[in-house]
Amino acid sequence: MEEERSFRDIGGGRLALQRRYYSPTCREFCLDRPRLSLRSLSAATCTVWLAAYAIFALCQNSTVLSAAIVLTLVGLLGYLHFVKIDQESLLVIGSLGIQMTASYASGKESTTFIEMGLVKDVVINEAIYMHKVIYYLCILLQDPGDQQGVSQVVPVFQSAKPRLDCLIEVYRSCQEILALRQAPAPHP
Repeated sequence: MEEERSFRDIGGGRLALQRRYYSPTCREFCLDRPRLSLRSLSAATCTVWLAAYAIFALCQNSTVLSAAIVLTLVGLLGYLHFVKIDQESLLVIGSLGIQMTASYASGKESTTFIEMGLVKDVVINEAIYMHKVIYYLCILLQDPGDQQGVSQVVPVFQSAKPRLDCLIEVYRSCQEILALRQAPAPHP
C-alpha cells in the first residue's frame, strides 16, 4: 500500500512524503524535494556570464569569457553530482535493518545500511540551527561495550530537513516496527 502526503521543510519549501507499507515489519519512507528549477539555473548562468562579459568589455581579454563558461559548467556539474539531493528514503525492515538512500540530481545514489542488531532506538532530537530550534529524526546505535549506552547518533533526512509533523509520522511507524522486533514470539 502506498500513500503520499505533502509537508514543508524548515525553510518553508515543499516536500512530498511517500509511505510504502510492504508488511507489518517492512516500511519505506521517501521524501521528495522539488527538482532544480530551469528558471533559477538560467538566472544564475546568465548572471555569471553577464559579469564575465562586462569584465571582458573593460579589459578586452577573451580568457575571462572562456574561464566564466568553463567555471559555470564545472560548478553546475559539481552541484548536481555532489550537493543537490532530490530524494531521501528510509527503508525499515524489522528482521534485517535500516537502509538510508540519498538520490542526487545527477542520478548518483548514496546508500547506508545499519543492521537491526546495532539499532538501539529511533528518536526525534532537537538542535539549534541558525536562530531557531529544529527537530530531526535520528537512529541511536547500540554501544557494544555498554548495553545502556549509545555509540553513535545517525541523523536521517539530513538534506530535506522536514518539519516536526512529518518526522512524527515516520517516527511512529519506526517505533511500531521496533516494538514488533522486541515483542516475544507467541508459542503454539
